[in-house]
Amino acid sequence: MRIIGLTGSIASGKSTVSAMLREIGAAVVDADAIVHDLQRPGTPVLGAIVREFGPGVLRPDGSLDRQALGRIVFADAGRRRALEAIVHPAVRAEMRRQIEEHRRAGRPAVVLDIPLLFESGWDRMVDEVWLVYVDGATQKARLMARSGLSPEEAEARIAAQMDLEEKARRADRVIDNRGSLEETRAQVLAAWQAVTERKGSGT
Repeated sequence: MRIIGLTGSIASGKSTVSAMLREIGAAVVDADAIVHDLQRPGTPVLGAIVREFGPGVLRPDGSLDRQALGRIVFADAGRRRALEAIVHPAVRAEMRRQIEEHRRAGRPAVVLDIPLLFESGWDRMVDEVWLVYVDGATQKARLMARSGLSPEEAEARIAAQMDLEEKARRADRVIDNRGSLEETRAQVLAAWQAVTERKGSGT
């Protein structure tokens, strides 16, 4: 089974590409979905986050206030590393469990949808990396429009991740998401067919 790491940066369109892959039948392991599940009220991960960052990161109903936590960790690299030390090991364990499920099911390939693939070292654990790419100006504009952030807030969140140009240099395949959805979908389909056909040929 071939393991593909799908990544991008904030507001690059990775989630759109991930959804397209699901539509064509790809097995996708979603790191963000795993994170959300691991941070539900009553989970050990959420308990550790509250101990580290205080009760101010909780909503009145006991769920995680992601915006409050985001304001803390995107303003301080040390605090961001503290959060990653809590979350990443648990996410890795669950991702490995899901990968093995797909392997046992006989899937030809599995896509690991991981926003921080390079930053967290997962690029060393996959067979190939696909990057969803946009230029910096497009990324900033989309992030501001999507999240209602100021230019300064958007820049801080973009700066918290590895530069997209550097990610493009490291990736095995770049999916250019600056055009229409149809253009992006055509690239995704071609990339997936290349993987599955190669697997089917025994190479």
